[in-house]
Amino acid sequence: MRRALLIGCGEVGAKHADALTLADGLDLVAVADPSPVVTPPSGVPLVLGWRAALKEYVPDVVVVATPPGLALVAARAAARAGAVVLVEKPAAITTADLRPLEEDHRVFVAFQPHFAPGLAWLLSQSPAARRAAVRLVCRRDRGYYRDWRTRYATAGGILHQQAIHGLALALRLLPPGPIRSSTAEVHRIRQWGESEDRVTATVSFETGAELTVDARVDSDEPRRHDVSLHFDDGQELHVRGRNLEVGLGRPQSAPNDRTLRLAMYRALPAGDTGPHHPCLFPLSELRRTLEVIDHAYRNARTVPEAGPAPRARCRGRRA
Repeated sequence: MRRALLIGCGEVGAKHADALTLADGLDLVAVADPSPVVTPPSGVPLVLGWRAALKEYVPDVVVVATPPGLALVAARAAARAGAVVLVEKPAAITTADLRPLEEDHRVFVAFQPHFAPGLAWLLSQSPAARRAAVRLVCRRDRGYYRDWRTRYATAGGILHQQAIHGLALALRLLPPGPIRSSTAEVHRIRQWGESEDRVTATVSFETGAELTVDARVDSDEPRRHDVSLHFDDGQELHVRGRNLEVGLGRPQSAPNDRTLRLAMYRALPAGDTGPHHPCLFPLSELRRTLEVIDHAYRNARTVPEAGPAPRARCRGRRA
């Protein structure tokens, strides 16, 4: 039985706390958070500081669910202490924060939708797509943008917070290569802090590959977050779902969020031994995702639109 520590018990941390109590082979020994949003599970001690928790409980597995910046510091400290670490996306919002360190090989970014049906097979095959399209449609209310999410400097934007699941998956399946160019538009409709409501972008690579993104969080359309992949031989694959959870499978059999989290925990390696599960997202691979996001934002044209977001007609199909 491996000892697990959860750092952060806010909105996302609470979901991890629930799932960790059900995970085979893991014993949630403590939760570290100076001001938890929810009470830790019954019988699980609450520790105010994560550094103290690392020393006191000496965990084998650490799940970090805190805002970017702090998340990366805590994750790397846990890895240096000998734990295998899952850190919630995006972990960081600048590539400068991801200067490689020795302990990074023990840190993985928590993308539970990457464990959707069929994606382990797809990632193990490592096919090189020539074009990929990421689409995100959801609705975030004002309460979502409280505290650290209000400012770009502490939260990043739509591409860091919502569309990163699909972006990271698409970029693992596009051939590696430098960015050649990008065009993007950032729409700020509701004017809530520094947050944007829609981002559209096209990123071209020197390999000839192309990535397009249409991500919006101001829509009344049915929720969707999917990735379309196009290959040289004409084959197309579509990873579907409200948040990719259908994967390559049937919508009727899509796993729920808790099931995906449990699959993610099971995939964690025991120490430094053995090959990594194909769906695990190494911290080192996050750098390319952040490079693409940064390039898109740096070259984006901002479109300010005062007033409430218009109600959109339903064009999509519910996953």
